[in-house]
Amino acid sequence: MRSRQRMFAAVMRLLLKCLRLGRRRRFKLVRQAEQLWHYGHLCLRSLLYNSFTNSDVVLDSLFEPIYWLVDHVTRWFGVVFVALVIGLTSSIVAIVYICLLPLILQTYTPAWICWHLAYGHWNLIMIVFHYYKAITTSPGHPPQAKNDLTGVSICRKCIAPKPARTHHCSICNRCVLKMDHHCPWLNNCVGHYNHRYFFSFCLFMTMGCIYCSISGWEMFRDAYAAIERMKLLEKERLQVAANQTYYQTPPPTFSFRQRAFHKSVVYLWVLCSSVALALGALTLWHAALITRGETSIERHINRKERQKLQKKGKVFRNPYSYGSWDNWKVFLGVDVPRHWLTRVLLPSLHLPHGTGLSWDLPPCVTQQRTPLLAI
Repeated sequence: MRSRQRMFAAVMRLLLKCLRLGRRRRFKLVRQAEQLWHYGHLCLRSLLYNSFTNSDVVLDSLFEPIYWLVDHVTRWFGVVFVALVIGLTSSIVAIVYICLLPLILQTYTPAWICWHLAYGHWNLIMIVFHYYKAITTSPGHPPQAKNDLTGVSICRKCIAPKPARTHHCSICNRCVLKMDHHCPWLNNCVGHYNHRYFFSFCLFMTMGCIYCSISGWEMFRDAYAAIERMKLLEKERLQVAANQTYYQTPPPTFSFRQRAFHKSVVYLWVLCSSVALALGALTLWHAALITRGETSIERHINRKERQKLQKKGKVFRNPYSYGSWDNWKVFLGVDVPRHWLTRVLLPSLHLPHGTGLSWDLPPCVTQQRTPLLAI
């Protein structure tokens, strides 16, 4: 009897604890809902009763959840994009070595064999080197201490010094020196210290894809015709098997090795051609920006400034542009003529001009800087 009473009392105590926990959870959810309601009400009042509010601020506020989602998706999927680049590039290299290189050694003349071996391996080394450096090199960040820099603005998001040409990356959640953009294919920001590596990777990858597309055009045509012939013969073989005739001989079938070879050649040509078109357009875009001495972010800022000054009858001059030729020399780090070989055509670890905190006149620039505004 006593054991039953004790068991009943224990069950009742457990039930009361569950009810208390349920109440606490309900109260906690209610408090969180009230906090979210008050926060949303405050945001709405700040938009409606703020003299600095305009259409741009309203649109940014409305799209803030989308920006947050894109930033977090890009941050978490950056590793997947890097693995995808490495996997696709490795597959192309494997196809070239396993399928195409033996055919080249058997059919091409010694001069063409030397050319393909030299150019192909040089291009591959440049792609691997610049991609590795682009993903592992920090783009550069300003110091966090406020006393280290003078005459600079303060970032509104990270509350830290913000030198000229520095911008805040919402994905990395840090300010980046001379920020161009956040590249998901690098899982890294493109900034002051790795901008050259990023552009060189795009350039040499485009050159490699164009090289594979042009060199493998005849092989692609033969492989595509062979695949179509395989499909036709397979269809005929199935028809013969369905008729159940003993006097007909089924058509010969292709071996697995032949199928894999032809499909690999088609895969190589289609992938390289697609990447050459897409990445080539991106490379040309960045080449135009480098020629003007701008980054992707600065292009939009300078365009707005140019339009604003045009209404006042003034002309905008980019203070970081030294002329088309000198802009390329500054970007590539070419100080003397031999640097075109040692720093551009060969892998090089040299640092860019300046620290990214201040922008003095580089020694390779022959002309003086143009003024910011001209009336």
